[in-house]
Amino acid sequence: MTLRTRLILGLFTIAVILVVPLLVATRSLDRLQGEAEQLREGDFTASLLLGRLTEALNDLRSAELALQFVHDAGSRRSMNERLATVQQLTDSLDRYALSGAARDIRSGMAVVASNVEAEYQAARTERNAEVDRISQKVILPAITLAETSIMRAETSLRQRTRERVSEAAVIAQTGIRTAVIGLSLALVGAAIIAALLTQSVSRPVYELERGMRRVADGDLQTQVKISPSRTDEFGRLAASFADMTRQLAELDKLKAEFVSVASHELKTPINVILGYTQLLQEELYGPLTEKQRNVALVLEKQTKTLARLVKQLLDVSRFEAGSGKLDIRPTELRGFLHNLEEAFQVLADQRNIHFHVNMDGNAPSTVHWDADRMNEVLGNLLSNAFKFSNEGGEVELSVVTVDQGVQMEVRDSGAGIPPEQVPRIWDKFYQADNQDAASHAGTGLGLSIARQIVEAHGGTINCDSTPGVGTTFSLVMPERAAWRRASAPQPAIPEAV
Repeated sequence: MTLRTRLILGLFTIAVILVVPLLVATRSLDRLQGEAEQLREGDFTASLLLGRLTEALNDLRSAELALQFVHDAGSRRSMNERLATVQQLTDSLDRYALSGAARDIRSGMAVVASNVEAEYQAARTERNAEVDRISQKVILPAITLAETSIMRAETSLRQRTRERVSEAAVIAQTGIRTAVIGLSLALVGAAIIAALLTQSVSRPVYELERGMRRVADGDLQTQVKISPSRTDEFGRLAASFADMTRQLAELDKLKAEFVSVASHELKTPINVILGYTQLLQEELYGPLTEKQRNVALVLEKQTKTLARLVKQLLDVSRFEAGSGKLDIRPTELRGFLHNLEEAFQVLADQRNIHFHVNMDGNAPSTVHWDADRMNEVLGNLLSNAFKFSNEGGEVELSVVTVDQGVQMEVRDSGAGIPPEQVPRIWDKFYQADNQDAASHAGTGLGLSIARQIVEAHGGTINCDSTPGVGTTFSLVMPERAAWRRASAPQPAIPEAV
């Protein structure tokens, strides 16, 4: 499944999960709306109708009373109109499930209708006893029966309304509860799907990022934990990554082999040139003029510089190829430092630079290093310190004990390095902009080799420099080194010149 298909399917699933509680809530609202319409169109209207019936019966009672005292056609007509109104309203009760009340009211109104004429005629002929009898024994009881039926209907209607309101409340509560539970479950499900979807994308991205970072750090043997057989974009990226690292490793190996072979092949002609130059200076092939002697001296000096560059190139290629092994053996630290001090004291006296070595009294007496390699590292750092220090300046080598082992610092009061260039001083052939202050030119390989030697011992090296104030190189070395392959030099590591 491709990444695009996975994303579309995941988003569609999330949308469906979120829509389900909405549909449930909509259904509950529809039921609630139906109950509300039944209450409005049914019970509430029926209640109003019963109220109108009660008023109509009161009007009928008043009209019957008026008929007893006003014996004209208007009273008779009013009585008939009130009776017709009651009968008309009664007919409407059947629509609201109140047929029992309607039947009782019709029965009473039939009695009233059948006796209204007799009461009217008795009232016209002033037969008062008969009028009272019809009114008290027939008509009024029939009206009272109708009123009683209405009261029973109102009681029944109230009970029915109460039940429907309760049912509507239950529907509303059930709908709210269902919607909340459904929405909660939907959100949890959507969150889980979103998390799984994010994880399925972020994990391979992180793994590829980690692999690219390690490749950038020089580890060309790294592998990403993504199967190239995957059918999505990450599978293709993993396959491309594997091809890239393989090709880079082959190129790196070819480069190291080329540098090694080229450097090795250069040694012989360089040594031949150097030998013949020295023979010329010894006048083995005849006397030299002063001008020829100066030329031979320049040739010897440049040939030695070229030989030193070839040696450094060989060292770099060996370390990068993993064959720059260390000869770890016990080294007496104080004697090691004393030899360095003696070697550079002559240079310090020649250049009138104050040079001293300070060793912490708690420093270990014996360390397990490759003494020759570490002598090369410190010699390179001290050479740089003298190279960039003016006459009357100061160079110091201090050694203290730290938790990680032994810390050595080479400080000078020289030209310093611009801050933006400090991270690049470990690059091969890179030289900072302070070369004008140097007493002689360098190759740009010394610090790269120094860093690889230190890291091969399991140590670290850093640089702190301020232009116009000086530079401090700080090395932290384990007391007992265990050889490990040094990382390839990186442009983004802050350190020295």
